[in-house]
Amino acid sequence: MVYIATRYNPPKDPLFYVFAEFSFTCVIDLTSALEYDGFASGFMEFYQKTGEPYLGTPYAIMMCYWDGVVHFIIYLILVHRMSNSQQYRTLGLLWAGSLCGNMIVFVPGIVVGKYGSEIRPAFWLNMPFLLVPIWGAVSLFSRPRDMPLVGASKAEREQKKALIWRPLDLLFVVYLVASMGFTVFRGLAVLDCPLEIINRYVTEYEPYLKDPVGFPKVMMLLLLFHALPMLGSFAYGLCTPGCTWMLDWTVYFAGAILQCQWTHIGASLHPRTAEMYRIPTTVLVPVLLLNLLYAVGPVLLALRCKREPDYFLSIAPVGQTNNDKKSS
Repeated sequence: MVYIATRYNPPKDPLFYVFAEFSFTCVIDLTSALEYDGFASGFMEFYQKTGEPYLGTPYAIMMCYWDGVVHFIIYLILVHRMSNSQQYRTLGLLWAGSLCGNMIVFVPGIVVGKYGSEIRPAFWLNMPFLLVPIWGAVSLFSRPRDMPLVGASKAEREQKKALIWRPLDLLFVVYLVASMGFTVFRGLAVLDCPLEIINRYVTEYEPYLKDPVGFPKVMMLLLLFHALPMLGSFAYGLCTPGCTWMLDWTVYFAGAILQCQWTHIGASLHPRTAEMYRIPTTVLVPVLLLNLLYAVGPVLLALRCKREPDYFLSIAPVGQTNNDKKSS
């Protein structure tokens, strides 16, 4: 399909060939997940036993579903847009955030978890999927933004408004501060903090945080040391006009959080997870709502920044603009 779409006008962007190649691996991941869950058989059995046995963990199964469905759709859209010379930078940043968040948890989780003593040569096949999205993110961040046309006067009016007169942004700031607290709380939980309230939360609400497989611990530490500063930066960006970086980093962050929360929630409920580590049925609804809110908030923030970017645009002072006109 890719060959037919591009044989007369092959794209020169190397990312095109990355997306085309990675789309093939999506099919492999989806097949692996379906086989572990009993929906298929006879395709991956040999590799599952001799190559990467940790692919049978609930976290890896949910990761493979995400890669086989969500990433596959993203790759097809990206390939189509690139072959038709359409804009794709924003969607590319979403992909980069999703795959980076995926692999930065998956690879260290294998090493520090209970499968750390069973690392085999096939483990190193994961390295391209860890390094390439990092390179792709750097490449995409360095390119011009896909920006709509916005009048300078409109942007200037928007940037003069205080936070209290921007109720949606005020709501996002409150959400971000609450998310920062939740991130710290769960980070302390996987670090064995002795506080009674944290121990009670882990025992009665999210026992999966203590699963010895290693992935939940690595994920919470990733969120603590990387997502926490970004959440604080986004709150600052909503209070300070002209933070153009918000238009890119919110999209990247949304992709990472969506992927992380999908695998975390899914693994917490998956039947292959030991019953003692699953979310108790008595608190299932509040725990799911809390985790879904944590996942959806960054997506809504990214949509707000992309659809109404006025507040985040950099506006040159009037005197500077006039001097530029005279010099030209």
